[in-house]
Amino acid sequence: MTDDHVADQPRRGRVDLTGRHVLITGASSGIGRAAALAVAGKGAVVLLLARREEELTAVVEEVRAAGGQAYGYRCDVTDAGSVEQTLATVFEQHGHVDMLVNNAGRSIRRAVHRSTDRMHDFERTMAVNYFGAVRMTLALLPQMRERGFGHIVNISSAGVQVATPRFAAYLASKAALDKFAEVTAIEMLSDNVTFTTIHMPLVRTPMIAPSGKQGPSESPEWAAATIVRALTERPKRIDVPLGTLAEYGSLLTPRIKDRVLHRYYRALPDSPAARGEAISDRPAEDLVPQGKPHQDRSPAGRVTRTVLRRAARLVPGTHW
Repeated sequence: MTDDHVADQPRRGRVDLTGRHVLITGASSGIGRAAALAVAGKGAVVLLLARREEELTAVVEEVRAAGGQAYGYRCDVTDAGSVEQTLATVFEQHGHVDMLVNNAGRSIRRAVHRSTDRMHDFERTMAVNYFGAVRMTLALLPQMRERGFGHIVNISSAGVQVATPRFAAYLASKAALDKFAEVTAIEMLSDNVTFTTIHMPLVRTPMIAPSGKQGPSESPEWAAATIVRALTERPKRIDVPLGTLAEYGSLLTPRIKDRVLHRYYRALPDSPAARGEAISDRPAEDLVPQGKPHQDRSPAGRVTRTVLRRAARLVPGTHW
């Protein structure tokens, strides 16, 4: 795609992904893998980054077998040297990056009272979810500004809006990224570099397996379709109904919201992983949920689930 085409691209309106260079981090499984297939299916050239080289190669081959254009690069977004070297190779081979999807992430579900001797939980989540995404963004901003076009999609969480119990480390890192993107987007308005924050609901990926049943969830394919929407329509945010409702609740009835979430917290037990019990010799990212997850059957659990389901139906998600 030529620079003239970029200059002619309207600042608002739908973007055709054909020929666009879209870089996706955390692309070896889960949402990243599904997004690679979906984005390549729209005609984009997908540049895939992940730490696990063997799995990444498999995704590249899967995209190519489906008729798409894909290239894989082993990269650790928490390592400045790895990012610098990888992007130098990307620029040498492809010239530029049009769009970035900051998808690489680490999730930890553990109550704060079980984390008082686990400062590393907070450091690890910040290293990937916040500093890793910021590092990628800062590395790509100069060439996006020079070309007068760029779009960055950050995979955040609806839990940031809800303040979901047991996810203090994870949600703090995502909240930091949300605010970074909001401020940077304001500064980049005249450069035509835009941002979309997707407040994802729970998605059925290997990352959530150690935590067990946490509530209703969406498929990676659903998440991938949402990412395509973010890339083509470039809204400021994409939210789901539960997150929108939670934000309204924080403004209008904060005490009621806190009580509902506290009941949820008390109704669902800590996972074996959160209690420090070994669940497998394999790494957490290699565990995939099998069968129907356990569901809390207590009266409090039933009431909490019913309240949340009914409340979520009252308000649509926002896409703006």
